[in-house]
Amino acid sequence: MDISIPVVDVAIICMYLVGIMAIGIWFGYKKGASTTQFFLAGRGQRWSIIGPALFCANISTIHLVGLAADGYRVGLAVGNFEWMASFCLIILGLGFAPFYFRSKLSTLPEYLERRYCPSARTILAFIFLMSALLVHIGISLYAGAKVLEDFFGLNLFVSLVAIAGVTAVYTIVGGLKAVMVSDAVQAVILIAGAVILTVMGINALPAAGVETLAQFKEAVKPEQANMLQSVRNPQGIMNDYSWICMVFGYPVLGIWYWCTDQTIVQKVLSAKTEKDGQDGAIFAGYLKILPVFIMVFPGVLAYVLFKDQIGGDNNSTLMVMIRNLLPKGIKGLFAAGLLAALMSTVAAALNSTATLMATDIVQRLRPKTKDRSLVWIGRITAAVVILLAMAWSTQGDKFESIFVAINKIPMAFAPAITCIFVLGVFWRRGTKQAAMTVLIFNIAVGIVYLLIDIPLIGSEQVITNLGLPFMLVGAILCGICFVIYVIVSLMTPAPAPEQLENLCWEHPLQALRKGAIKGVTDPRIMAGALLVLMIILYILMG
Repeated sequence: MDISIPVVDVAIICMYLVGIMAIGIWFGYKKGASTTQFFLAGRGQRWSIIGPALFCANISTIHLVGLAADGYRVGLAVGNFEWMASFCLIILGLGFAPFYFRSKLSTLPEYLERRYCPSARTILAFIFLMSALLVHIGISLYAGAKVLEDFFGLNLFVSLVAIAGVTAVYTIVGGLKAVMVSDAVQAVILIAGAVILTVMGINALPAAGVETLAQFKEAVKPEQANMLQSVRNPQGIMNDYSWICMVFGYPVLGIWYWCTDQTIVQKVLSAKTEKDGQDGAIFAGYLKILPVFIMVFPGVLAYVLFKDQIGGDNNSTLMVMIRNLLPKGIKGLFAAGLLAALMSTVAAALNSTATLMATDIVQRLRPKTKDRSLVWIGRITAAVVILLAMAWSTQGDKFESIFVAINKIPMAFAPAITCIFVLGVFWRRGTKQAAMTVLIFNIAVGIVYLLIDIPLIGSEQVITNLGLPFMLVGAILCGICFVIYVIVSLMTPAPAPEQLENLCWEHPLQALRKGAIKGVTDPRIMAGALLVLMIILYILMG
């Protein structure tokens, strides 16, 4: 299906592309920028900028399209990927961010070197580079270009080049500050577009004969309006998004992504103060409440309003809503929102790959490399990565569900990373031998998992066909990693106390007892209020 674009919408899209590139370059570019200025925005960002930057680095076109599609197909339960993130952001703010800030890290692999050994740093840097290229950038580029092609009739290749080109320019020229300032602008556009579509969908309900909440619940599928799904569907098959999958499986993905992934945590590393880093993470947790209402719920509305038009083509959900609900001008604004989501994710990943290459690889191999040379190496890396990601993105059509793919692929390596960071920060007895054993074990098992259960590589999804949801696969694998880590740690010499300075809590609850509480923006107060809010929301919508 095609949507013709009026001239006014084309003008809005073009002005947005030019405008966001100009804003990024204006605020980010600094002649002779140092590595700290280019990669970490001079370590001067406040929590009010860090929060939206974390939110935008996560929300991409995949989310806008995928959450609406799964809202239509499954229901609000897919929104647990958003709400469960709030709990992980609390863990980032209170548990991890203090050590990341105090250690003055430039990258997350650097933490592993200090906590464990150089080999752990090398392995993690490689994993992060590949995940940024394949998932954060490659799949996001494909999703964005495909959306613009299907929704607005733009050529797929032209869309890829335009989106990648604009994002690469302001990221390569302006560095992390350009990414974060543009993210703050794009957060407003992204949320505005999603809110407008949601409101128009609600306003269209009376015309479809739905005027009360009771009528709405009758019009949707069973459990489609519930946040917590039962373990099995009426056919006896385990639901991919059941409460048990989310409770045990999501933390594996969530802690890896929100607490250890370079693309995300780099925003926290740019904080001016430790408190800014903590509050920024928790502020992002509040923002993650929104997608359930403005990105997942529209999919449920689409089931009530347009199921005859959508049928079994779940991925067309957002397109059908745009075509039926948005007037001229607003379509262009929504297209700008789609671009905002995509560009924020790609820009964050590009900057993280530049940082990883310059800091974790080049600077380690050639410690005397000058600051200016490292910045240029980072810029060249970003340029090469965007070209490789564009080539890889053309393979995106081999995945049946892009949204599932971006969560399923990381299950091949997330369990080990979650294990070694959680136990590395909260258990002082953890050893380098344990970390290396877990990493090697997970890589070996992860490669097998990719070969037999990812449709891009294998034609048969062996584990999926057995009826075991990928979220539970991750939970089981992570549990094995925890057992291996503890056993190997207890069998090997404990790390010296001086090695753990500013890297590990004395005991897990110490994060809640560090000094007197100072004002409502104290991280513990903000985290406590968010925790209470999330519990209330789950009670009301469970």
